Amino acid sequence: MKWIFLLVAGGFEVLWAIGLKYSFGFTRLIPSIFTIIGMIASFYFLSLALKNLPIGTAYAIWTGIGTVGTVILGIILFKEPMNMSRVVFISFIIIGIIGLKITSSN
Repeated sequence: MKWIFLLVAGGFEVLWAIGLKYSFGFTRLIPSIFTIIGMIASFYFLSLALKNLPIGTAYAIWTGIGTVGTVILGIILFKEPMNMSRVVFISFIIIGIIGLKITSSN
């Protein structure tokens, strides 16, 4: 369950990061509300995962999920550039997430 909590926390991390873009610096009410809810949910589920996971592993995976998801959605939603170097470096992050999960003692 701890890994599910961490995955959910990472998903909310992506949602609030994308929400920041739509909120235009918290000047739009509805996107701002969803962004804040996403932040709270992300931290809540991270806190649940941290009950049974090492902080270094959990935090790195949480931010990695947030980074990868935000980059992918940035490409899809905001037409941000996608080139081979970005794909390679995002792949490194994914490999790091998998490696941390595999080598975790929990």
